[in-house]
Amino acid sequence: MILEKTLVILAAGIGRRYGGLKQLEPVGPGGEALFEYSIFDARRAAFDRVVLVIRREIEHEFRRFLQARLTEDIHVSFVYQELSDVPDGVVLPSHRTKPWGTGQAVLAAAAEIQGPFAVVNADDFYGSDSFATLGEFLQTHHGDTPPTFALAGFRVGPTLSDTGPVSRGLCRTDGTGWLEEIVEVLEIGKHGAEGRYTDASGVDRVVPGDELVSMNMWGFTPAVFSELRARFRQFLGASGKAPDGSSEFLLPDAVQRMIDDGSARVRVLRHEGRWCGITFPEDRERVRGFIASLVARGEYPKRLWT
Repeated sequence: MILEKTLVILAAGIGRRYGGLKQLEPVGPGGEALFEYSIFDARRAAFDRVVLVIRREIEHEFRRFLQARLTEDIHVSFVYQELSDVPDGVVLPSHRTKPWGTGQAVLAAAAEIQGPFAVVNADDFYGSDSFATLGEFLQTHHGDTPPTFALAGFRVGPTLSDTGPVSRGLCRTDGTGWLEEIVEVLEIGKHGAEGRYTDASGVDRVVPGDELVSMNMWGFTPAVFSELRARFRQFLGASGKAPDGSSEFLLPDAVQRMIDDGSARVRVLRHEGRWCGITFPEDRERVRGFIASLVARGEYPKRLWT
């Protein structure tokens, strides 16, 4: 049986380091944004639907952008990630304005999901092979007990920026490819072919360039939602008063807790393919050149939706 698969694109980010709405930055020869290449590749991998997780205040810009571009046969739903979308009884902090992170963003899409689904960032390019592999995995692991999820693993070296430090999820697997630990490093910089960061103890760490990292490309079944809801409530606090400041309910942290208590397992799908993404304004031209090279090789058409 062929299951309906959905692509969930996380596009609610504020883009502080970029200084604007990088999700809609035109980088393709036809003015395409990076997330359009994810839609194109997901459709080639037999994904049926697209769900865009956005902030309500940027809905008009997204709808105007997509209305002029996507063909009518591409079904796109919009859902909203909002600070106030918390369980009943939770008291919101008075000074917080931003939503609660990637774990909450995935929960925002729950009402639109009926079967297995992939999660990706709007400002990353993952490549057609990544979607093909993830789509095949979701087709064959949708009924596992405990629930079996997937994570695309990329070599850290090519994912680092020449401009400045970036956030990456460092992955440790067992000998058979199952994820044992994922550690979110908020600032990892490029040093030659390696990565370097300072851990919570103030110790400088070196990450070999071929180590695997998460670029937030996941494969889930709907079983993940009950787990995320329970952990979101725990994150918000048993007292009923949500944490203040900039703390976030991060998807990798929530998945790590599922692995630790045995409520889910995660297969890391290693990808040697190419990746690119936008973090800083200086990344624009590099990404445009990268996409242009793929178009020149015939891997993508000059206009995705003609």
